Amino acid sequence: MGIDIRDVVSRKDLRKFIYLPEKIHAEHEKWVHPIYMDEWSYFSPKKNRAFSYCDTVLSLAYNGNQCVGRIMGIINKRYNEYKNDNTARFGYLETWEDKQAVHALLDYVEEWARKKGMDRIIGPYGFTDQDPEGFLIEGFESTVTIPNYYNFKWMPGFLEDEGYEKDIDYVVYRIDVPEEVPEFYKKINKRIERRGEFEILEFEKRKELKPWIKPVLHLMNECYSQTNIYGYTPLEEDEMEALAKRYLPLLDPRFIKGVLRDKKLVAFIVGMPNPAEGIKKAKGRLFPFGILKILREIKKTKQLDLLLGGIKEEYRGRGLDVLMGIHMLKSAQEAGMEVMDTHHEMESNVKVRAEMERMGGEIYKKFRVYQKNL
Repeated sequence: MGIDIRDVVSRKDLRKFIYLPEKIHAEHEKWVHPIYMDEWSYFSPKKNRAFSYCDTVLSLAYNGNQCVGRIMGIINKRYNEYKNDNTARFGYLETWEDKQAVHALLDYVEEWARKKGMDRIIGPYGFTDQDPEGFLIEGFESTVTIPNYYNFKWMPGFLEDEGYEKDIDYVVYRIDVPEEVPEFYKKINKRIERRGEFEILEFEKRKELKPWIKPVLHLMNECYSQTNIYGYTPLEEDEMEALAKRYLPLLDPRFIKGVLRDKKLVAFIVGMPNPAEGIKKAKGRLFPFGILKILREIKKTKQLDLLLGGIKEEYRGRGLDVLMGIHMLKSAQEAGMEVMDTHHEMESNVKVRAEMERMGGEIYKKFRVYQKNL
């Protein structure tokens, strides 16, 4: 019997789309459930503004009456206009180890994209670079971080059999938290302090963060647009608010650092204790007791995940990364953290990679975004 592709058209279909991965990954030790409350908002055109400027299709694959896979197709019209591009995206591709299902799902989204006038497709990729991007190609034994795909080892090969090729690789570094701050960090930090031009911004309580969330996201917009971050489209005000609302409950104020010049934010870095074990124990459900399980495990974790960072263009190369880094290391030491995960770094970003390696970091995971001409 062949694979039948059906679009998601009802709430029942969407429920099947959202919860299918936990069936597929039931025996996958490293996989982590999404937070389902976020998933319902993310896939809702009423709650996720990205649907207003993107063409989308959510589809399920059936073999007879059994649902065997899912996929989402996205055309980010705002990004395509911004980059003068005709690229579609696929994301949230999930199946059992079934080449026929993978082929049918990709073929369906490719044909949908062609009819929309697209000449290329990339993936896995979401609406923005804040969504999961890239299939894991190395480091399958490593600790899970969010938001990341934790696909099976066979998935990249299935994509390549469908004619997909590498578009970009991301590397992730593991950095051991040292007992002492490296000497070269101390020297650079002393020079910056002597000049008295910059002031470090740190937090103790979550309520202290709120006035700085918007400045951080505005600076992220500015920095990421200037540095040509892969797939990035500047966020608008309501999207910033949604992003802040999504992650603020999980953030620990100790691991957010900023740099001020004349009381204005010119640099920032955001870290978060790894919440994966708590989310696994809660199975992605916050209520009635899931949130308590997540918070409990966050207090136990020995891994700090670095999520976002940026420095205003005119202040790059002046040691602000070191200034924030030394304070982040101190906070990590005080919290009993043993390792830091750097999150995605573009393979081509040699300056940031050199900094990671100078801190003793080693690549322990790689993710790949694929592309195919239509």
